[in-house]
Formats: sequence, C-alpha cells, structure tokens
Amino acid sequence: MGRLAQTEGLNEIQQEILATVRSFVDKEIIPVATELEHRDEYPSDIVEGLKEMGIFGLMIPEEYGGLGESLLTYALTVEEIARGWMSVSGIINTHFIVAYMINAHGTQEQKDYFLPRMATGEIRGAFSMSEPGLGSDVSAISTKGVKDESGEFYVLNGQKMWLTNGGTSSVIACLVRTDEGHASPYKNLTTFLIEKTPGFGPNETVKGLTVPGKIEKMGYKGVDTTELVLEDVRLPADRILGGVPGRGFYQMMDGVEVGRVNVAARGCGVAQRAFELGIRYAQQRQTFGKKIAEHQAIQFKLAEMATKVEAAHQMMVMAARKKDSGQRNDLEAGMAKYLASEYCKEVVEDSFRIHGGYGFSKEYEIERLYREAPMLLIGEGTAEIQKMIVGRRLLEDYKLAE
Repeated sequence: MGRLAQTEGLNEIQQEILATVRSFVDKEIIPVATELEHRDEYPSDIVEGLKEMGIFGLMIPEEYGGLGESLLTYALTVEEIARGWMSVSGIINTHFIVAYMINAHGTQEQKDYFLPRMATGEIRGAFSMSEPGLGSDVSAISTKGVKDESGEFYVLNGQKMWLTNGGTSSVIACLVRTDEGHASPYKNLTTFLIEKTPGFGPNETVKGLTVPGKIEKMGYKGVDTTELVLEDVRLPADRILGGVPGRGFYQMMDGVEVGRVNVAARGCGVAQRAFELGIRYAQQRQTFGKKIAEHQAIQFKLAEMATKVEAAHQMMVMAARKKDSGQRNDLEAGMAKYLASEYCKEVVEDSFRIHGGYGFSKEYEIERLYREAPMLLIGEGTAEIQKMIVGRRLLEDYKLAE
C-alpha cells in the first residue's frame, strides 16, 4: 500500500474493519468486477460476502444488531469498496441512508421492526426522492399521498425515478406530497416507508406498486437503477417515517448529507484506483527507449493525480468527522462531494490518457472507470447544487453586521 489517502487517528477496531474490507476487495471484487460490469450482472456473491462481514449493519446501533460504527468508518469502508467496483458501494449506499433515517427519525416501533433485519442485510433499503420531471427541484414533487376517509390510511399515486436498488430492495424511503396546508412547499412533504417484495414488475405484496425493469446506463452497471410507479397504493399511517407528516423534506436532507459524504468517498475510491492503474502502467509501458514513467510529462501528470487523490480524501474525512461530532455538515459535505467527484473525473481521465490507446480497450480496467466516473458528477446533487449550498452557507457564516 502506498502513502496516499491515509487517515490519522483511527482506533484498532476501525483499522481492523478497513484491513478486512481492503483484503476482501483485493481478493473478491477487483478480480471479477470488470467481467460482471460488462455483463451488467448483479454481484450476488459479493453481496453475500458483505453480509457475512456485517457491512450492511456498519452504522446501525449495536442494540439493533449492528456494529454501531461512525460515519467516518462507513465512509472509509465505502472508499475501499469503490476502489474495487463503484457499483458495489452503490448497493450499500442507499441502504445506509434509509437505515440512518430510520434510526435518526423513526418511531421506536419502526426502529424495532426494520433495523435488526437491515443490520443483517436480510432486508435492504432504497431511497426515492427524484421524479421524471423533477431534477434538483425537490419542492416540485408531484407524487401525492392522500388520507382516505378513515384517516388511518394514505393512498399514494405518482411516479418516482432513479432508484438505486429499486428492484433488489425490500424497504423504500419514498418522499411524497401530502399537502399539510403550509405555505412552504417543503413542509408539505412526507417520507413513507414502503415495505415490498424484491423483484421487478407488479409487486407481489403491495397492490398498485410496480418496479419496471432496470434502466440501461453507460456505466454504474450491476446495481439496478429503476423507476417506481404507484397507483392507488394504500399504506397505513404508521408507515410515515417518525409518525408525523410534513417532516419528510428535512428527514431526506439529513439523509442526503450522509449520502453526499458517501458519494465523496466513492469518488476518492475510484480516483485512487485510477491512480494505481496509471502509475503501474507508466512503469510498464516503454516509448522512445525508456519507460513512460521516466518522461517528465508523465511524472507531472502523476504528481497532479496524486495531489487530487490526497486532497479529496482529506476533505471527505473532514466532512465525515464533522457529522460524527453532531454538528451541521452541509457545507463540508457539499465541498467534499463537489471536490471529490470533479477530481475523480480528472484523475480517471489522466489515467486513461496515460494508458493511451489501450485505455480505450475493454480489456483494461481503466475503460470501466472512465464510464463510471461521470455518475458521481450528478449523484446526490450536481456540482451546481453543491456550489449553491456552499455559497449560501458561506454567506451565512460571513454575513456582514447590519
């Protein structure tokens, strides 16, 4: 292991977890990732390995059967997994967000019901906020939840988009409009916990719920990305996250802050792997009578790549530690997500350039990374959204006295 992307101050348990994950990635993920990705095949054996290691319960409290670890441990684990194959980190990301939201905002009954099974990976979570015409404007959500005459059930109608794990998940945290009578559109949004049978097509256990087939993507394959169609889906009121309607937006944004640290960690992992591939290839390939690593132009490129890997990692760690301390971290998470995703794209492209024509071949791993990196530019909010969040927070922090 090189000296890049090291994290100071980790305890023995954290070091042991990360060493175990890295070994698993090197032995079980990297050797098969490209083949599975090219076939767009769900990595069932890898997921079973993650379940055995307890990764699905990494941040779930010990009282519910989880490991009770910090966001930092989770982020560093994601970084290691994304280094092997980013799609695998996507499988656990939405699961973590949903488990975090239930633990932070759920009723005691919801925690007792969902978290023990989520900790073992028996049931896995998906996160649903976006819609076909929505983009980044969450206030424009059109999927509706309306109380029935009894007041004990809600009837949900609408269409959601871009669900990672939409088919393979068993519980979906779904944000809908319930119109609580507030002037602010954000106070009229409610998160429902929809428990379903894994699979595609009309759901076996939830009448009116349909998960169409996987959306075909240029990269980020293996993990299923889907739509979600709701036609008169009836849910009991106790499936509202936290039991009180109108709090969904704030619950989701809390989860998204965790998700943005995750995306930053994924960017760090993919960039680190691209750097590893680039510096290894540069010491193997020869031109003009010497290895290309001996050419100053390549050394400059490697230096820039390594600096970006290190900078993104340290900012991601800072954002995770801020959240773990109980402080608001939207500024740090936005910065980390923005920087890590942009640097990831640049490091992957530089590694692609170092590989020359071979980088364009599907036989080389860098080709897969080149198609995966763009997803990080838009996942959990585009670069423009991150800059807007950061800019607003900076103006709050540095506001001039009246």
